[in-house]
Amino acid sequence: MTDPTRDSPASPASPARDSPGPALRARGVTLGYDRRIVVDGLDLSIERGTVTTLIGANGSGKSTVLSALGRLLAPVAGAVELDGQPLRSLPGKAVARRLAVLPQKPLTPSATTVRDLVSRGRHPHQSLLRPWTPADAAAIDDALDATGLRDLAGRDVGSLSGGQLQRAWLALVLAQQADVLLLDEPTTFLDLAHQLEILRLVRSINRRRGTTVVMVLHDLTLAARYSDRLVVVGAGRVLADGTPWEVLTPELLREAFDLDAVVLTDPTSGAPLVVPRDPDLRPAVDPAGEPGLADAGGATR
Repeated sequence: MTDPTRDSPASPASPARDSPGPALRARGVTLGYDRRIVVDGLDLSIERGTVTTLIGANGSGKSTVLSALGRLLAPVAGAVELDGQPLRSLPGKAVARRLAVLPQKPLTPSATTVRDLVSRGRHPHQSLLRPWTPADAAAIDDALDATGLRDLAGRDVGSLSGGQLQRAWLALVLAQQADVLLLDEPTTFLDLAHQLEILRLVRSINRRRGTTVVMVLHDLTLAARYSDRLVVVGAGRVLADGTPWEVLTPELLREAFDLDAVVLTDPTSGAPLVVPRDPDLRPAVDPAGEPGLADAGGATR
């Protein structure tokens, strides 16, 4: 793969990145479906240039919160702001140039090549006064290279595996070159090696371009490894908000996930490593007769 974060004519510096205040902010936001309230009175600020991951049990409302931040779901009450401006008041193309959203289950078009799908990320930059330019083509090539899809660019998306298709959708939002990326379960359908590849890519884009990233992830250890900040959603509110070490405590895991676990230090990253307890399992012993990680002393929280 080539470096997806290298400077190119297609990725000019954005004044929004240098603006004061949070990139996104929810003020007293209440969200629901069919008169059923899922999130009530949410206050949340997303700081610029950070990777924030929303975590929580199934049905906790984390994807609902992400949908509201991406203007896919209108609040019942309260407001979401993008760069200090009410999100609902901004024109659609203006939002799409500054904020890109990868939903959990995007609707895949039929009879479309991978390159054509990725090129849709450039639509917010097009107008009658600005037709297709070499910078648009460069942005698409960069996104294909970043996600390892250059050799599949001519393939019909209907012929892709689940993992390949997920990478194609990620390439689309990368081609959009927005200041803020909202990713709902970006590692869906991927094996562990490709999950790590995608999360390393997301972190690289954040570190090199200053892109603000908000993700929803289920894997707590991967969330801790690749995030600056974790926000735990549960019971229609924010249960915890802070660094991975501040948030992932045994007490919080019991409250938010009904999970009995110890929290160790990941020896490869220094981030929290969540190890669930299971009274029916016996500690693993390696061939040398030494106890496995679950039975080793290690650093715990």
